[in-house]
Amino acid sequence: MVEHVLITGGAGFIGSRLAARFVKDGHTVTVLDSLISQVHGDDPSTTSPLLRSLDGVAEVIEGTVTSKDDLRRALDGATIVVHLAAETGTGQSMYEIDRYVDANVGGTAKLLDILANEENAVRRVVIASSRSIYGEGAYRTEDGRTVYPSHRADADMAAGDFDVHVDGEGPLTLIPTDEQSKLHPSSVYGITKQMQESLVMTVMPTLGKEAVSVRYQNVYGPGQSLKNPYTGILSIFSTLIRQGKPINVFEDGLESRDFVYIDDIVEATFLASTVPAAAGEIFNVGAGTATTVLDVVEALQRAYGVEVPVTVSGQYRLGDIRHNIADTTKLREILDFTPKVSFDEGVEKFAEWVLTEPIEGDSYEQSLREMSERKLLK
Repeated sequence: MVEHVLITGGAGFIGSRLAARFVKDGHTVTVLDSLISQVHGDDPSTTSPLLRSLDGVAEVIEGTVTSKDDLRRALDGATIVVHLAAETGTGQSMYEIDRYVDANVGGTAKLLDILANEENAVRRVVIASSRSIYGEGAYRTEDGRTVYPSHRADADMAAGDFDVHVDGEGPLTLIPTDEQSKLHPSSVYGITKQMQESLVMTVMPTLGKEAVSVRYQNVYGPGQSLKNPYTGILSIFSTLIRQGKPINVFEDGLESRDFVYIDDIVEATFLASTVPAAAGEIFNVGAGTATTVLDVVEALQRAYGVEVPVTVSGQYRLGDIRHNIADTTKLREILDFTPKVSFDEGVEKFAEWVLTEPIEGDSYEQSLREMSERKLLK
């Protein structure tokens, strides 16, 4: 069956590649994207390779999910919607609260309101959720119970204790977080992603339509923004290394993330959009492997063949989690998909691409100043 797919936020890092994946399989694609300068530069038609990659691939509508008129235009004829459009960034979300809620929650509400009250051909909505909705993930106690620690306290981290704790328990062991785990986001961004997912998964079945959620872990790879200081540490550290500047590692450097390569994210999202058995399901999408920040620094310096001074400073950001890795059992059992690209292989591919790009400026330093001024960076 040939689908007509609307990808909101489809000119971005994930969406542009996903559009090409749908077209490769014979489907047609419309992209709705606001083309913000933080991702696409000041003149997207000339400064955005992601936008240019959609030439001849998809119809691109410049607009926003906060406008019902823009959404109506983009929804014309769509049978599947992949809802990627969102403001991203844990730290920034803690002080640009209205913007994050307006775009992420308000935009999703407007999309669903149209689907509920106006004629349309949409049969499935896939919502791009996030590992951030779990807050701190799942841990095992010494006696084998699974627990979900609360957010880390400012006072503990100020004293240099960055681990997670549960009152009355001894040392905890990190375990993969499955889709049934407790949801308790520790940032405004995480809260908005949880609300997006809840809206889609609740409303769509009442309309006789299908809903699927994909909870992304930390996505990286060629094409991600090197300008946006909120896109992740691989971009940030790569720019610092290329500038010959020192790297300040927060906390003790042993905080970890589940890094998943862009090609694996795209394939998992494509399957979630098209496989009949995915209807009504929620999927973690990650590599299922914990990689520490110090591991990331070492891998990047090795990939670039450059060493810069590295300081483990003990600084920390309120709202950051300590660890989270995905249990990807459902991804394998229902979608028959296992991520293919290891972190070492992915970093090599990422670094090769970065070296073809211009060295970006100091937007990261500006983002740190903004958080420090608001007492979010300690």
